[in-house]
Amino acid sequence: MARTKLISDRDVFQQVLTLLLKNGEKSVTFSTVSAATGLAPTTLVQRLGSCSDMILGAIAQAWDELDQLVEAATLDASTMNKGLPGLLKSLVGPIDPGALLTLSLRDSGLTGRAKAWRHKVEQAIAARLDVSAKAKETAALIFAAWQGRMLWDAGGGKGFRLGDAIKRLG
Repeated sequence: MARTKLISDRDVFQQVLTLLLKNGEKSVTFSTVSAATGLAPTTLVQRLGSCSDMILGAIAQAWDELDQLVEAATLDASTMNKGLPGLLKSLVGPIDPGALLTLSLRDSGLTGRAKAWRHKVEQAIAARLDVSAKAKETAALIFAAWQGRMLWDAGGGKGFRLGDAIKRLG
């Protein structure tokens, strides 16, 4: 009979992602994840396979969480009432999409997840714009400006006001 999991795979993946974002891929070993979770390295191997599988699982879970943010924002009436700025604010969570994209570039499946997330966000942006053919193109530009702003904010500089860019593009 299987033992009850004291720590879920989700929580383990959360610790793996924290290690990845803080110290890079080389910092993720069964020993370091064991220290972070309190699970024995052999337990981690049995549950998650190789280190590579553990890393891929953590990144995939993070994309799942970002997808859930988009879905929740598109269904939330209060976000809809706040327009495009409200949507973008609701998509800022504990996971940095830019850092996650960087981690995803080594695997075509994960890169596909990143592209799918971007497409969902662009669709949500376009839904808050008019219904013209230009909305899709404008949504892509707003997405790029939003992600660029987030990247440079993290790098220590604020180059422009996103609201001004939205007004000019909309």
